[in-house]
Amino acid sequence: MNHIELTQMLQALADGQISVADGVKRLTRLPFEDLGIAQIDHHRELRQGVPEVILGESKSLEQLQIIVAAMAKQGRNILITRLDEEKASAICKQFPASEYDIDARTFCLIQQEIEPSGAGKILIICAGTSDLPVAKEAAVTARMLGNEVIELVDVGVAGIHRLLARQELLQEAAVLIVIAGMEGALPSVVGGLVAKPVIAVPTSVGYGASFGGIAALLGMLNSCASGVTVVNIDNGFGAAFAANRINRKTPKT
Repeated sequence: MNHIELTQMLQALADGQISVADGVKRLTRLPFEDLGIAQIDHHRELRQGVPEVILGESKSLEQLQIIVAAMAKQGRNILITRLDEEKASAICKQFPASEYDIDARTFCLIQQEIEPSGAGKILIICAGTSDLPVAKEAAVTARMLGNEVIELVDVGVAGIHRLLARQELLQEAAVLIVIAGMEGALPSVVGGLVAKPVIAVPTSVGYGASFGGIAALLGMLNSCASGVTVVNIDNGFGAAFAANRINRKTPKT
């Protein structure tokens, strides 16, 4: 249940269109539903404005099918992240209206129109093509949360002219997600060019002493550009979720 649905139900109750018993029945699944293998947080969208997102990694196919079925019954839009292709194929057969993005490893089932919630555009920049899986995870997540997303690919510091040629895009964005592996320098460069929030995402891409993304992470944490915020290694989802909160329109009271 979200704010709109709760408001509509309370108005219907006040107008005598539904009974108190019917209202209570509609609220019986708040705040969560115990499935044994999971407890679905149906209350999350009411609290946070965004429904629960499923982390597909390490969950069995059976567990995922049970969870998705329970959430689908509520008519919600469903996002699964870090879902491998084999499990995705089985779940997509169960829900033919769904979509799977093989690069992002995301499953999306859209049952309600996604309402635009962003005050501006989110620009997702990735240093190299090898960083695309993380960038795609961020892009799918941000769009599912109601944001307009622009993607800018392969503009790393090894060819900085590629980034500088697109400064118009940088300036028109409300929030920027900057994704890079190797030494992780790109967010510092972008942070020095814009006056908007910059969310840096280190990736596990790199040669030799990149240490699975730790080198990029430390480089970003030590950025000399003020105002750069850093999320965990390969965490495109977390970056998009943070960008969504920054970009969100102020709700009407």
